[in-house]
Formats: sequence, structure tokens, C-alpha cells
Amino acid sequence: MNRRTMIGALGFGILALAATTGFAQSARNCAPRDVIVERLAEKYGEARQSVGLGANNSMVEVFAANETGTWTITVTMANGLTCLVASGQNYETLAEALPAKGSDA
Repeated sequence: MNRRTMIGALGFGILALAATTGFAQSARNCAPRDVIVERLAEKYGEARQSVGLGANNSMVEVFAANETGTWTITVTMANGLTCLVASGQNYETLAEALPAKGSDA
């Protein structure tokens, strides 16, 4: 399994768990979206790499820094509150083709 798929699976697994617990986050992990985006850019050099819709109309975003390899997954709820749900190192951007039909890969 490639890293991008693993990161995506990890992120969406966390989101599924968070959705079942009502996004119970401590105050230090959540803030208005503009504050989170600014901090990720200034402190870690991270920019948005991908975006998708999650449960309850939430927006799931992956931020990463190509130079340092740090990455962060955030979830923004409809009310504008953004929570950090995962972060790590060694981010890679991949462009892989889907396996051929009938392939067990």
C-alpha cells in the first residue's frame, strides 16, 4: 500500500471515528479555519494539497510542506470551526495509475 493511500485511509478512519463521537475535540485542537490555515502556513510551511467532503457536510483537507515533508489533516465543520485530526512527517505527492482490472494489487 502506498503512503498516500495509507495517509488517506488513516485520515478517513479517524474521521469515521470522530463522526461517531460527535467530533469531541479539546479547545486546543480547534479554532476558526483562517487561524488554523495561517498557523500551518507560517509555522510549518504547509499548504493545502487536497480537499473532500466528509460526514455532516464537513470539509476534510490535507495540508503539507513539500520541503520538510510535514503534513496535517483537518476537518472544518459547517459552523467554520476547524479541528486538527492527524499530523505527521514524510509526506509525498504521488500520481499513480489505478491497477488494471482483474489485478489483485
